[in-house]
Amino acid sequence: MDATGWSAPLVVLLAALAIGYFLGSIPFGFIITRLAGLGDVRSIGSGNIGATNVLRTGRKGLAALTLLLDALKGTAAVLLARFYGPEAAIAAGFGAFLGHLFPVWLGFKGGKGVATYLGVLVALAWQGALVFAAAWLAVAFLTRYSSLAALVAAVCVPVALYLMGYVQPAQLFVVLSLFVFLKHRANIARLLQGREARIGARG
Repeated sequence: MDATGWSAPLVVLLAALAIGYFLGSIPFGFIITRLAGLGDVRSIGSGNIGATNVLRTGRKGLAALTLLLDALKGTAAVLLARFYGPEAAIAAGFGAFLGHLFPVWLGFKGGKGVATYLGVLVALAWQGALVFAAAWLAVAFLTRYSSLAALVAAVCVPVALYLMGYVQPAQLFVVLSLFVFLKHRANIARLLQGREARIGARG
């Protein structure tokens, strides 16, 4: 996966992208909170279906489960597509990330992609996942802002991947990190205004 050229057949890449999208579009946060009798998680806090907003229900276990499943769907997509080559794995990871952000089942209004981003990263280059985790934990510990921690980690990851020689994954994560920033536009505005909710704040 270190080569800069892309040689996989287009049909393989499109199939991997589609499989990844299907897996990534499963809205675990929405499903889990509904099954737990908590109603629609989109009606509280940020209105997001991700783990941070699920945590605002006060149910830490459900938030942890959401985080795990949202990450695993990205990992699963990459591992399944890897049978067809490293470039198919990258395409599937991109599809899974897009599926989480824009799930067809919820009118293309999904999460912000951080957990799925991490799940894809674990499968493609676990060393990058360590960089992500270190950056996220450091910023979250110091500030208790989940969004700021995710943004800092998303800057660190593509740089670290490139320096470690993972050229194609680095290219992918430049794109994914841009999406992370786009999906966090409102968070960035609240951070600048000092109104962003801290980790653990209830909705």
